Amino acid sequence: MKAPLTMARGFSLPELLTVTAIAAVLLGVAVPDLAALLRAQQLRAATNDLFGAIGLARAQAIARNEQVIVLPRDAGGADWRQGWTVFADRDGDGLPGPGDDILAVHEALAAGFGADFSFTSPAAPYYIAYNGAGRSCSTSGAARWGTLSLFHGGAVRRIKINMLGRARACNPARDTNCDGAEAPG
Repeated sequence: MKAPLTMARGFSLPELLTVTAIAAVLLGVAVPDLAALLRAQQLRAATNDLFGAIGLARAQAIARNEQVIVLPRDAGGADWRQGWTVFADRDGDGLPGPGDDILAVHEALAAGFGADFSFTSPAAPYYIAYNGAGRSCSTSGAARWGTLSLFHGGAVRRIKINMLGRARACNPARDTNCDGAEAPG
């Protein structure tokens, strides 16, 4: 006696094509959102890196009781997109050199970033310096405070430094008192 034949179970070609088409449409809708998510994460990471460098400069200035500077890495000291250097300015010239202690170096930011600097001293170089008391200052010692803004993919993050030298990061889309430069058009 033979066992009855059973039909093989599986999907037909039209069913597989339908599922593949639906998956392709869903993926096509999700890809732009993933790109925006990636840009937002890059902006948060760059802001956190710069915020950390500022915190390091302040902590080291207090610990060493000497001036510590965060300076953009471009030749004119004006473009934060090129990265930054944190150093103890032992020779007092405002530039990292052989006699200075280099505490941290950050490489250039990814393509597509913008940056703006608005401090009490508007002229380049656009440095952030701390004295031994942990106060934000100019290289001459005068108080210096303001806002550093980073832009990427239509979003903005700001780092605000108050007169006492305390820094805070903020998002103008959701935080109050987070004013600063407008995103480049």
